[in-house]
Amino acid sequence: MRFRFVDCRYALADHAEGRRLYLEAHIPGAAFLDLETDLSGSSPSGGRHPLPTADEFAASASRGGIGPGVFAVAYGNGAARLWWLLRHFGHDDAAVIGDWHGPKRSGEERIEPATFVPHERAGDTISAEELAAHLPELVVLDARAPERWRGEREPIDPVAGRIPGALNWPAGTEQPPLPDGELVAYCGSGVAACELVLRSDRPVRLYAGSWSDWITHDLPIEKG
Repeated sequence: MRFRFVDCRYALADHAEGRRLYLEAHIPGAAFLDLETDLSGSSPSGGRHPLPTADEFAASASRGGIGPGVFAVAYGNGAARLWWLLRHFGHDDAAVIGDWHGPKRSGEERIEPATFVPHERAGDTISAEELAAHLPELVVLDARAPERWRGEREPIDPVAGRIPGALNWPAGTEQPPLPDGELVAYCGSGVAACELVLRSDRPVRLYAGSWSDWITHDLPIEKG
């Protein structure tokens, strides 16, 4: 088993910031996968960061040196997104690490391409239609900041609020007590919600389109 570190840093306000940070300093030998072009798909629907297709993700993972016999170790604020995508497409040899205190290197890396063969998993996502139809029986978790969950402030999407009945579990905080029931996680565009899937002590389905997709449908919203 070989290890491949993958830098997944990004900034929503500046799409070039992640690569700039990578070029300035990264874990030696790490590849870089970009949230906008590698960890998101090209579909015009499905929210601000739609899931990539199997072929799209296979191309990105292969370019990042991830394939059979490779254990991927993701880091940066988009690390959980890569972890989730790898598992969704059948590659369970993946982990996420936090702060790195070892040596760092600047500049580009010569990454040997791999051959990633996707085997898409079923049942780990949920659509807006299915979510809306089963809201009363689901435990819906919102990974956004509390003020966005309450609908007091919405700096990114054109409509403020939350999915009715959603509980707030801001990404980066401890898991709150949760009622029994099937868990569903969402955020603004399906990126931060992957952290809830990673950290939950129970299985969680991802609403990948998240709030940026929910508000494009004629579906109820809640505030307060």
